[in-house]
Amino acid sequence: MHKMALGSLVLFGVLAMGGNAYSQAQIDFPKRPITLQVPWVAGGGTDVGARILASIAEKKIGQPIVVINKVGAGSQVGLTELSRQKPDGYYIGFVSTPHICTIILDPERKAAFRLDSFTPIITQVLDPGLIWVKAESPYKTLKDLLDDAKKRPGVVRASTTGIMSDDHLAILMMEKAAGVKFRIVHFEGGAQQLTATLGGQVDVSFDNVGSVVLRIKGGQVRGLAVMDRERSKFLPDVPTTPELGYLSVISSSTRGAMGPKGMPLPILKKLQDTFREAIKDPEHIEKMEKTGLAIKMIVGDEFGKYLRDLQEQCKPLVEEARKAEQGR
Repeated sequence: MHKMALGSLVLFGVLAMGGNAYSQAQIDFPKRPITLQVPWVAGGGTDVGARILASIAEKKIGQPIVVINKVGAGSQVGLTELSRQKPDGYYIGFVSTPHICTIILDPERKAAFRLDSFTPIITQVLDPGLIWVKAESPYKTLKDLLDDAKKRPGVVRASTTGIMSDDHLAILMMEKAAGVKFRIVHFEGGAQQLTATLGGQVDVSFDNVGSVVLRIKGGQVRGLAVMDRERSKFLPDVPTTPELGYLSVISSSTRGAMGPKGMPLPILKKLQDTFREAIKDPEHIEKMEKTGLAIKMIVGDEFGKYLRDLQEQCKPLVEEARKAEQGR
């Protein structure tokens, strides 16, 4: 048989097969709107970044990308729902690290998913951790905060965006490094945390640069320290924790899109190509700059490896965090 004819028959056979074969429906994807789930409350850093990305990506893929919020248990509710979706590309979700890893590692959370329950698509953001207070706070510096926490152990209220979040682990790291003890208050995302901090329900918050950078520039809140090895380009006047003597207090959150396990390769590639193009788009870059969210793109298998490596790094931190919480 002629090689070209044989090739045509093979292609026809692949298109006709089920399973992992490429159906015409997969090749024509998408034919209807795509749902992008954010497992955090609207208005937080993850939600803002996801909505910026969706607004640009939908122009490139030719169908609306509708952002919804599924909130609860530090993103566990949303991640559980995402893992149970049909892997046809029409329901995907945003994930934040290290939350997905710490949920899986904590046996008390009884997670219904593992890392291999998802298909990594692409990351959008790497957002350094930030320690911040409202503008009227008596804490002008990190030293002011820690000095007071030493004098009043277990009294100064420090908030997180969720149990076992990067912010929660950052508080525990700071407690250990500075020899202090905070009264930890957990919220379901940055929007709730901001309201409570501005309202005086908590004294200090641990979150990320992108969540409050505009509030800092507007004079509503004050950054005490960026938990990174380098100063943030968005907050060049805020010192880093290593600068202030706390070399081990390094924290950040990486965020990106994932789908359920088993997404067909043509659909996965279409989404990756679309989001890659959207992330590189000047409009996306400009909006992210204005919002204070640092772009970090990791695609597909590399994203998966990043998550597996991070989960290994998180194991001792989660054990330490569980012991610390049990001792409170």
